[in-house]
Amino acid sequence: MITITEFSVDKIKDPFGIIAGDRYEFRLDVDVAEDDELYVDGGVYIRVIYRVDGENAGIVKYELYESMNDKYMDFDLEEEEEQVIDSFCKEHFAEAEQ
Repeated sequence: MITITEFSVDKIKDPFGIIAGDRYEFRLDVDVAEDDELYVDGGVYIRVIYRVDGENAGIVKYELYESMNDKYMDFDLEEEEEQVIDSFCKEHFAEAEQ
């Protein structure tokens, strides 16, 4: 299981209004247990694109990276971990700077 330790969030600008709703980009620094397959020395962060359109909100996509060198990690999160991230993003998207 992962634990979110720090985060940043930015609203993605869509000047042409092509996509319905608002998009947010999160960077979630996570703590991963040493016995987890995602564990790497130096840590892991997750880049999340999150969409909000009225009452509908959810993860568009996410990517995992090694914190030390920004190296992409080709892993999928477990369903429970995705739910943790979705809930976190839902609670914090409004903190993005306009």
